[in-house]
Amino acid sequence: MLILASTQLALGQEPYENRVESLKEMREQVSLQEKEALKQEILRIEERLIDGEITEAEAAQLKEAAAEKRALNIADRLNMIDREIALLERNEGEVLGTRKNRDDAGEVVGFNIRFNDEDVFSWRERNRPVKYDRRTYSDLVVAVGFNNAMASGRSLEEAPYKLAGSRFFEIGWSWRTRVFNNSNFLRFHYGVSLQFNGLKPEGNQYFVAEDGQTNLQEFEYELDKSKFRMDNLVVPVYLEFGPSRYKEYEDHFRYSLENQFRIGLGGYGGFNLGARQKLKYTRDGERVKDKLKRGYNTSDLVYGLAGYIGVEGVLLYAKYDLNPIFENAAVDEHNLSMGLRFDL
Repeated sequence: MLILASTQLALGQEPYENRVESLKEMREQVSLQEKEALKQEILRIEERLIDGEITEAEAAQLKEAAAEKRALNIADRLNMIDREIALLERNEGEVLGTRKNRDDAGEVVGFNIRFNDEDVFSWRERNRPVKYDRRTYSDLVVAVGFNNAMASGRSLEEAPYKLAGSRFFEIGWSWRTRVFNNSNFLRFHYGVSLQFNGLKPEGNQYFVAEDGQTNLQEFEYELDKSKFRMDNLVVPVYLEFGPSRYKEYEDHFRYSLENQFRIGLGGYGGFNLGARQKLKYTRDGERVKDKLKRGYNTSDLVYGLAGYIGVEGVLLYAKYDLNPIFENAAVDEHNLSMGLRFDL
């Protein structure tokens, strides 16, 4: 259960105009706080999906419900702050029942967001000046879509993997830093991500590693499911381009990407954490599920090109591994992923 702790203003002898200004600054934080709480919910949903507790359809429904809840929270909290500001201004600060809490430091403004009895986000300030120029921001990155393998002289339709059945998932944390002092058109976008690239072979095939090579072979029983997955830990780096809105306040300014077009071009490098294969079939009337975790001669080093394009935090995304999937293979195959990316 989410608990939004009430805002406390320790007033001392400060005039009511200072309280109004503090409320306006708190108003600017509402969207950031709710997005932070949404990130935590999505992480928990993804953990349940990876653990097999829920299906992809159920995960999508849960994410949609969480996003709708956060949107309503933002609207309600903004309305509450706006009403309090109007009340103070209308009565010039002489409001019956105003909650006061004095300490030696003077005015205190604080937020606390709890989820399942744990602190998700908290903020407390004692007359701390606002940072005039904030150049770096951070985001939770989640990407999903279709996965496959490219090979020289072979189209995607000719690949021995199911186009719709092969998928990828990526989750990570990124930082975005403005390059120039007086322009936000160019940014460095960098971070760390976990990539899960899946391939589902066509027909009744599965992967077999023999004599230093990995090839597809026919399985001896009728397969209900054959899925191969590679897990990578990578560091992506992009140059990001796009306009932004300049917003100037009394004591600071910000560049906002709200509803703004973005394009990022770059690449990534990292390590293969392992490969695994899941087989489901029926043998002698008994349902069998095999989970095989081996090296499968996959490349230890992972590196490639990637890019995204879209508006604000919803982006079309593609990545391509320059390293071959399998070492010493008769045909070099390179992983290709295309889908949607969300910067939350």
